[in-house]
Amino acid sequence: MASVSIQGPVCLVDNGPDGCMSVQQGALQILEQIQQPVVVVAVVGLYRTGKSYLMNRLAGKQTGFALGSTIESKTKGIWMWCVPHPKKTGHTLVLLDTEGLGDVDKGDSKHDTQIFCLSVLLSSTLIYNSRGTIDQRAVEELQYVTELAEHIKVKSSDEDGDDSEFVKIFPTFIWAVRDFTLERKINGKDASEDEYLDFALQLKPGNGRKVNDYNLPRECIRKYFPSRKCFTFPFPTNPENVKRLETLAMSELDSEFLEVTERFCTFVFNHSPVKQLNDGYSVDSRVFGHLVKMYVDTISSGGIPCLENAVVAMAQIENEAAVKEGLEVYEGGMSRLKSRFPVFLKDITSEHQRLNSLAIEAFIKRSFKDDDGKYMRSLEEAINKVFSSFLHQNEQASVLFCQEVISGLFGPLRDKLQQGVYTKKGGYQVFSQDLEDLVKNYSKTTEGAVKAEEVLEEFLKQRKEESAAILQADKSLSKKEKEICEERERAVLMELERSVSAPC
Repeated sequence: MASVSIQGPVCLVDNGPDGCMSVQQGALQILEQIQQPVVVVAVVGLYRTGKSYLMNRLAGKQTGFALGSTIESKTKGIWMWCVPHPKKTGHTLVLLDTEGLGDVDKGDSKHDTQIFCLSVLLSSTLIYNSRGTIDQRAVEELQYVTELAEHIKVKSSDEDGDDSEFVKIFPTFIWAVRDFTLERKINGKDASEDEYLDFALQLKPGNGRKVNDYNLPRECIRKYFPSRKCFTFPFPTNPENVKRLETLAMSELDSEFLEVTERFCTFVFNHSPVKQLNDGYSVDSRVFGHLVKMYVDTISSGGIPCLENAVVAMAQIENEAAVKEGLEVYEGGMSRLKSRFPVFLKDITSEHQRLNSLAIEAFIKRSFKDDDGKYMRSLEEAINKVFSSFLHQNEQASVLFCQEVISGLFGPLRDKLQQGVYTKKGGYQVFSQDLEDLVKNYSKTTEGAVKAEEVLEEFLKQRKEESAAILQADKSLSKKEKEICEERERAVLMELERSVSAPC
């Protein structure tokens, strides 16, 4: 399906008045429609630090995510904007703008931790947005990183996952430093942005409490986000113009700010990977929607999100849906064939085989980690059950057809019986010839039809008494000739019975 580009951001995760998070159904419906691999870029950071502006630029727009110009936090919950990926054809870029951390009106550090952990779980690239410099205060404000292991589980068992398990699932990390005014120098030498970040994350030697407190957030950042990048943005414009940043023309923005913004966007587009699970499975928009719902529901209920459990639950949801889709493909095709019933057995069998292949293709396209083939077998069993039902319906339709044919052919014989044509001398020979002609015409008309021989056998059995009466009434035949005729009739019926009971 072609990428679905929504005109603007929509609320993905709402933060209700009671502080409880909930996923918005409308956003999930958008994700359901896209059906493409997703590159998920989330931005987190303190409120009123300009996060939304960067996300608008990633969307290729000047406006979109709400920008505020006061000390009030503008974004609440998590907002989503899906746009076609500018570099990866057939992929969708999902931008997540999160509620600002440290909002004085909210005053809830637990909620901030939940927003941060959710952003880490959902994104393939995480942007941390801050202002000024990467000093001790800036690192301390990223305290949530020290709590990740307490709020995220990789395995469902009680065992603590080792750090390598977290690294597999955690996103690429970008630190965006806004309104940066210092010279980037280390020991008097010019330093790149990445060198500046690595220098700021260096550990102090020693083991005292102060040293440990200083090192802990740095250790966590280094450990959980081995893939790190830094961009330092100068002031975008004069302070008095900042409040109308989204309406300013490019000529009114600082040229260096524009240059850094361009490099930032290019890096995100070129280096942000497709969202993956810990086993390397690429996530599409529909599965991403399941992830959001599961993680938010777990957090809202007071639980700890577990990747292993989420994958198991997603596998059940997606594979059950895959079985349903495959079965719908099969049933739809067979229902169209049903309008032509009765059909020859070879035709219904051929169509069954063709539709079975299409159903399996549809299942494979939708299925998710059906490693043991459980759901594939379920689909095959369901298809076989439906096929048996259609075979039965075709047989019933064929029986009616054959009965109509033989009834029509018997009409002239019935008239002769009523007129007493066969009760005259030599009548049995006439009756036998008429009956033989009927059988020939019937066999020609119903050639290859399902149950044709069964219907003929039943018809001839019903004519047995009539034939016997005509035979006994025919004065032109001797007793011996009558016995021969009776034996011939029995042989014909026995041959039919053998043909009907023979395996196909």
